[in-house]
Amino acid sequence: MSYTPGIGGDPAQLAQRISSNIQKITQCSGEIQRSLNQLGTPQDSPELRQQLQQKQQYTNQLAKETDKYIKEFGSLPTTPSEQRQRKIQKDRLVAEFTASLTNFQKVQRQAAEKEKDFVARVRASSRVSGGFPEDSSKERNLVSWESQTQPQAQLQDEDITEDDLHLIQERESSIRQLEADIMDINEIFKDLGMMIHEQGDVIDSIEANVENAEVHIQQANQQLSRAADYQRKSRKTLCIILFIVVIGLVILGLILWGSLKKS
Repeated sequence: MSYTPGIGGDPAQLAQRISSNIQKITQCSGEIQRSLNQLGTPQDSPELRQQLQQKQQYTNQLAKETDKYIKEFGSLPTTPSEQRQRKIQKDRLVAEFTASLTNFQKVQRQAAEKEKDFVARVRASSRVSGGFPEDSSKERNLVSWESQTQPQAQLQDEDITEDDLHLIQERESSIRQLEADIMDINEIFKDLGMMIHEQGDVIDSIEANVENAEVHIQQANQQLSRAADYQRKSRKTLCIILFIVVIGLVILGLILWGSLKKS
């Protein structure tokens, strides 16, 4: 497995690469989940665990690469006519990447828990009472569990075999790598949090503009309502005047007709 180093310049190609990586992360997370479900079953094997670790490392590298691409995409120069479309596109990519990354971190944590459970079972079956020394302070920070705070085990032949010892050390190394990868993903989430915060500021501005537009619409509706009322009142007044004029003409006509009849 390999991933492509950075590409620059063309926003369309960059957006396509980001989308492709997001799809790969989602796909790999599903494959990791299926492999995790096979651990502890008859399908479990050293080859399966090795493939699982390789898949996790590959997906972690994809996540780092995608984070870099999104930052690059957001910093590309745009013309005024492109700004709105570019921002909509970036917001969509950030949302999709966040969703895929959340799912990947979930399966990472599951993998770490399964590895710890596996080591605990091997220790229990081998009656190991202590842990193994670690010289690296970074490793002590990454793995905070009982085996690293206890003194070196006084292993006896009847307590643990060389194969068990090698297996435990291998799994502990895998746990340290997983927890380091989880820390890397946490850093990416911080970057995404900054992007979402910036996006939120713009959304707040848009919402404020929408609210202002609603106020203007309400005011316009009120003015239209007043105009309609005034128009109805004017029409009513006109009808009354016309009615009075007609009545007056009728009365005048009757008077004139009466006078002509008498004469």
